[in-house]
Amino acid sequence: MNPINIEKGWKLALEDEFEKQYFLDLSSFLVNEKQNGKEIFPSDSLIYNAFNSTPFEKVKIIILGQDPYHGEGQAMGLSFSVPKGIRIPPSLKNIYKELNADVGIEIPKHGDLSKWSTQGVFLLNAMLTVEKGKAGSHQKIGWQKFTDTVIKTLSNERENLIFMLWGNFAKKKAELIDDSKHLILQAAHPSPLARGAFFGSAHFSKSNEYLILNNKDSIDWDL
Repeated sequence: MNPINIEKGWKLALEDEFEKQYFLDLSSFLVNEKQNGKEIFPSDSLIYNAFNSTPFEKVKIIILGQDPYHGEGQAMGLSFSVPKGIRIPPSLKNIYKELNADVGIEIPKHGDLSKWSTQGVFLLNAMLTVEKGKAGSHQKIGWQKFTDTVIKTLSNERENLIFMLWGNFAKKKAELIDDSKHLILQAAHPSPLARGAFFGSAHFSKSNEYLILNNKDSIDWDL
């Protein structure tokens, strides 16, 4: 999980963070867990996938997730995304339904959101790892301190970004963001447990309108 290979813009923006004691402790914890036979998702090469797929200077939109998926083969280091060939999770199915209703995109037959990330959609999870089969198992090992810093750094150093905060967990991160120079879009979580409250939020069309208003290329949401 060494961040030495992280994209150079992110490495520069976060270099102080990687030297802090909590981050060193976090790294040691993960090494020890693996040495003790624990299976950690995603694989080391994908922990910073969101950062490497969306360089710091290319970020336009942040979609904040919570945990990586904890099932076999699901986690790929991008929030809400699963590799092609893996069954589409319920929350992502609802995201696709909203996408279809909002901008008319045909519902994709796979769950890989990599095409979004290469266009500037930063698919950040608040926790970057999880133990196999144990949702939320790495919520208190230091990742949130790191990803809160990521959010604050984007807020401070960039302008006219769009933060999509879905569900109560994500909405709490609004306090980290300067809403005088960024657009914050909030909605219910797309999980079926939210009983459809996510639908009608129109975040995809609103995002493209904001990007165009600020002389940026819109996102092609079609996968």
